[in-house]
Amino acid sequence: AGSQDLPIANILRLWLGESNLETSLETTENNRIIENITILETQIDDLNPQVIGYLFELLFKVGALDVFTQPIGMKKSRPGILLTVICPPNKALICEEIIFQETTTLGIRYRSQQRSILGREIKTVETIYGKVRVKIARQGNKIINIQPEYEDVAKLAQEHQKPLRIIHQLALISIEN
Repeated sequence: AGSQDLPIANILRLWLGESNLETSLETTENNRIIENITILETQIDDLNPQVIGYLFELLFKVGALDVFTQPIGMKKSRPGILLTVICPPNKALICEEIIFQETTTLGIRYRSQQRSILGREIKTVETIYGKVRVKIARQGNKIINIQPEYEDVAKLAQEHQKPLRIIHQLALISIEN
């Protein structure tokens, strides 16, 4: 606060904060949605393979968008895996921490990229066997893809002892009605 007596308040207020957005999204002129992502990669050749499923669960739990492995050949002709984690930039450090904690890797590579994504909405449809969530992907107002949620379809298929593909088809038919 200043010491002069002015007709308006003689004070400066500054607010500091952080964005809590998971990702930074930008919509372009042709209705494309652009998202900033971080890609973490590491090669591993000395890890018990049973750890991989557990690692996936931890990474998805903290906000990874995708996690996958690929088989690779490493030095001394050893088989190994390439672990790739795609995450929002603000989740990269926690994903790194988990990778170092749960694997035997000694180093992780980072890349920042942009990706184009479709807008999505989830609708619940009623089939003769029960409710199924259906993901509808759009580019602008145009529907690009419709996909029933696997977990819902699988649950109903098991409960009613019906083929998964039948429940899947019924969900697709129900979305049109």
